[in-house]
Amino acid sequence: MQWSFPIARIAGSEIRVHVTFFLLLAWIGIVQFRQGGQTAALEGIAFVISIFACVVLHELGHAVAARRYGIKTPRITLLPIGGVAEMERMPENPRHEIVVAVAGPLVNVLIALVLVFGFGAVLSADAMGAIENPAQNFLNRVAAVNVILVLFNLIPAFPMDGGRVLRALLSTYYSRTRATDIAARIGQALAFAFGFLGLVSGNVLLVFVAIFVYLAASGEAMAVNLQDAARSVDVRDAMITEFETLGPNAILDDAVELLLRTTQHEFPVVDGADKVRGVLTREALVAGLQTGGRAMPVIEVMAKDMPLVGVNEGLEAALKSLQGSSTSVVGVVDGSGKLIGYINRENVGELMMVRAAIGS
Repeated sequence: MQWSFPIARIAGSEIRVHVTFFLLLAWIGIVQFRQGGQTAALEGIAFVISIFACVVLHELGHAVAARRYGIKTPRITLLPIGGVAEMERMPENPRHEIVVAVAGPLVNVLIALVLVFGFGAVLSADAMGAIENPAQNFLNRVAAVNVILVLFNLIPAFPMDGGRVLRALLSTYYSRTRATDIAARIGQALAFAFGFLGLVSGNVLLVFVAIFVYLAASGEAMAVNLQDAARSVDVRDAMITEFETLGPNAILDDAVELLLRTTQHEFPVVDGADKVRGVLTREALVAGLQTGGRAMPVIEVMAKDMPLVGVNEGLEAALKSLQGSSTSVVGVVDGSGKLIGYINRENVGELMMVRAAIGS
């Protein structure tokens, strides 16, 4: 995710923070300082940080449960509206999806129980209704936040945890694509409700949550529909076959020439036998030019983990490789391992758009 940077790596997942998170901390600090001075500002910032620590643990709960089914979670990103666990994919087995979905809220339940029975925190109606009041006990407020996180995340607004449970349950009666469409529509309807409540109450954060839920539900439904359509398409029907490559001894100046002369945004790096060594994306090229100049070797900035699929495989395999890769490109190779084409998200989308238009 752009405008985010890593701060830690836990259980195989890179924890990243979006820069807007610090805007939230600054805003909380300023508001609390005006109301109660430096002590109140520091306590307010500490409270927000403790909330997001619970959010990280919540997302790690998802990640650990997903790893049980062979699914990695490369990144967890903290945003002002919460955390996003970027999993390679969601399990298609409904039972597995339910386990992964409820693992996060269960972590918050455990945190609340530890605070209550281990540290003497008190869960009461006052604490639940006044978590923003610094006069309330700090641990009471943190415990209350975890209960609220459980209740909020279990709302059946796809793609929140409750929405994923709903999708999994629907999948036992409908196809996964149909179940996703139904869950996404329910999520979008609830997003409109969140947005309305946010506007009426003046709660800007709730409006942002509504926007996020609506866009995420739309995006997830589109991705599942794309994956379903890809099951009937072969890689050879979607791959780009006319493209320029770079050699392992090329420098960034060579890549600049190709960038200006062609419409490509990524350039596979191959050896003399057309075996893939990596791929240079436009973003990596620009970053390399800024740090090392035109004479920097391509191999120093290229992505070396470009995924590969066979030419006779289905497009679904390529899509899974795209989802689990840090690059936006999947190479297509023949039986001898020679690069004969590549697939990126843009041309997959164009292929599906054309197929939908002609009804095939």
